[in-house]
Amino acid sequence: MLRPKTAFSRRQFIAASTAAAATWTGAVCAQDAGGTIVLGQSCPLTGSAAQIGQPFHEGAKLYFEQLNAQGGIARRNIELRVMDDGYEPERCAANTQRFLSDDVFALFGYVGTSTSMAALPLLQKARVPLFAPLTGADALRQPQLAQLVFNVRASYADETALMVRHLTGLGLKKVAVLHQNDAYGESGLAGVKAALAAKGLEPVGAATVERNSNNVAAAVKTLVPLGADVIVQIVTYSASAAFVRAARQAGFGGQFYNVSFVGSQALAQTLGKDAEGVVVTQVVPSPFQTSRQITRDFLAAIQKGGGKLTPNYSSMEGYLAARVFADALRQASASGKPTRDGLVAALDAMHGQQVAGFPLAFKPQSAKPRFVELSMLTGDGKVRV
Repeated sequence: MLRPKTAFSRRQFIAASTAAAATWTGAVCAQDAGGTIVLGQSCPLTGSAAQIGQPFHEGAKLYFEQLNAQGGIARRNIELRVMDDGYEPERCAANTQRFLSDDVFALFGYVGTSTSMAALPLLQKARVPLFAPLTGADALRQPQLAQLVFNVRASYADETALMVRHLTGLGLKKVAVLHQNDAYGESGLAGVKAALAAKGLEPVGAATVERNSNNVAAAVKTLVPLGADVIVQIVTYSASAAFVRAARQAGFGGQFYNVSFVGSQALAQTLGKDAEGVVVTQVVPSPFQTSRQITRDFLAAIQKGGGKLTPNYSSMEGYLAARVFADALRQASASGKPTRDGLVAALDAMHGQQVAGFPLAFKPQSAKPRFVELSMLTGDGKVRV
């Protein structure tokens, strides 16, 4: 294997990442049928993003099931009703229409930018809130959506800004971008461009790969000859793994950086020993380090559930999203039956607060801190921060 020309030690990585880190009024709806509050989740349970969608759903399900076992919220259970969209926008839109026809209380944990964007016109028309979509796209963080879409995770702009601070701190300024040819990829590319522009730089080149495809041959031919120090990848884990291997085989000796949506564990497992040194930004704390309260709570919940759920960043994000939603719903239920208006008001009140040490910043373009950190994959399938 070629040794990266810009390789750096894990100690250098940690030092540089530490220096770079930054710190609707909808229609009133109250569900009381069977004492159950129904949430609708469209996410990929099959296809190229399944290893993100499945654990995210399972992490949320774990929290809701344990909450229900303790009596739910105001003696009402929460049902997380999931439908597979295969990471395809058309299927996500059809699933959303079904959820809205069934009059779900809210939409929860949609996975992906293009899929969430396909659902957006439907939920805007119905005035049904979407909570914790697993995407960092700015299109879902616009001021006009402030009372409709509530983002728990940081944006791709936040992630790529941290990347660029980190890279330039290491003296790496020649940055190329591989991005998915859709709204997800375009959002990530825009973030990289903006972060580089703030440093007086611009990408040395860019190339695309199609959604749900691992055909990276053309991208390799475009990007490898540029001599970039770093290639930032705004893709899913399967395309990222295919590109890393092909680019190295073609002679690329630089670094590979990925945004969180790549799916760290899936990427590490797919690459095997070739994962060594690949960097991924994270928008939730490490599920393996118990220095943070939210991680301790998450691991305790897994143990309480019989240890059936595998802890990773995606299942951790699902658990966290469910917990934040439940906290808001609890406030919305304080004076009686929960309503969508009450949920929105509760979420507004939680802006700027923390849940088990995790900062919440629901309002678009807010100056409130959002959690982002860098991690590095190892050749034995682990993720280090």
